[in-house]
Amino acid sequence: MPAFPPFDYTVLDRFLRYVVIDTQSDPASPTTPSTEKQKNLGRLLVTELREIGLSDAAMDDNGYVYATLPANTDKAVPVICFCSHMDTSPDFTGADVKPQIVRNYQGGDIALPGDKARVIRPADHPALVNQIGNDIVTSDGRTLLGADDKAGLAEIVDAMRFLKAHPQIRHGAIKVLFTPDEEIGRGVDKADLKRLGADFAYTMDGSTAGIIEDETFSADAATITITGLAAHPGFARGRMENAIRIAARIVDALPKDTCTPETTEGRDGFLHPVSVASELGEAKLQYIIRDFTEDGLRDKSALLERTVRDVMRDFPRSTCKFEVREQYRNMKVVLDRHPQIVAHAMEAVRRAGLTPQKDSIRGGTDGSRLSFMGLPCPNIFAGGHAFHSPLEWVSVQDMQAAVRTIVHLSAIWEERA
Repeated sequence: MPAFPPFDYTVLDRFLRYVVIDTQSDPASPTTPSTEKQKNLGRLLVTELREIGLSDAAMDDNGYVYATLPANTDKAVPVICFCSHMDTSPDFTGADVKPQIVRNYQGGDIALPGDKARVIRPADHPALVNQIGNDIVTSDGRTLLGADDKAGLAEIVDAMRFLKAHPQIRHGAIKVLFTPDEEIGRGVDKADLKRLGADFAYTMDGSTAGIIEDETFSADAATITITGLAAHPGFARGRMENAIRIAARIVDALPKDTCTPETTEGRDGFLHPVSVASELGEAKLQYIIRDFTEDGLRDKSALLERTVRDVMRDFPRSTCKFEVREQYRNMKVVLDRHPQIVAHAMEAVRRAGLTPQKDSIRGGTDGSRLSFMGLPCPNIFAGGHAFHSPLEWVSVQDMQAAVRTIVHLSAIWEERA
């Protein structure tokens, strides 16, 4: 392992600049990015990347930010990319974020000053046990924080700054990709991989420090459109088939003690209703289907379709349309063909002073889609916890460890080329 200069960090200052910019995405919008305000952060990121010496940094019309840290070695090194997303979740507001820093955390509850009813408790957040003596960043409780994934953005920019400032650390060409709309499943829809020009990639979008994720759910979305039979309620006997009641029957007929997000963990998948829009004559149910295997995904889709069909038998004058759309697939299928990608990341975590651990994501990342688009892409921890909620928090020291991991990983690819 080569000797490195002492690490200095700008990651916290960058993170605090990024989180106050509202970048919430909108699933109802047809545009890319789905919200124009995401470009406000994109423009700042371009400026900061150029300031540290990545002169080609630019944002395209769709809100994607691209940049290159040129190689400083004569070796033929694979071109790697580090990727994070700029948007925050539509699940909770990200406007007017007011971050607070709990210095030298000594355990116990963390009160959120903007909403006294919201408290981050170790009983609900066991990862806090490992944060004694560290500095914890939270929101004030009225918004989410935005560590998902502004921690990843700050870590990548800081790592590129450190590598540029210390040319004695040898590395190949490194690409940077910042995406919009990851939280609504459209993060790489318009990514220009030819322009990016990378061989392999890493998303910085994980949680607990030290964890490398090489597996995601496979994911489908189901839409169930029910056309009932409307009638005047005063004269409805024997005539009306209420689409609202039909939709409710379908939801109620599915398993309740298994196969739901709130009853599963580990490698168990689920069926999950995410929206219902209904009136007397028509109802539309939206489900997401999740499993780590293709067989499991098909079984859950078949269960959903069978349940719909069974319920509809009791409503012979109504009709139903059942549609399933592929969302993303388990990236492990691709990554297992390139074991060095994960192996190098594990070694980088070790050199950063942590114990590496492989894990699976009960969800997806941009890396899921990128892997099947020809850019194999595992996920590296970024340090945040309790994503998509006002109880979101991140450790400054874990963000710093992520910076070290990126720097070491860049050097390992050159060292082993």
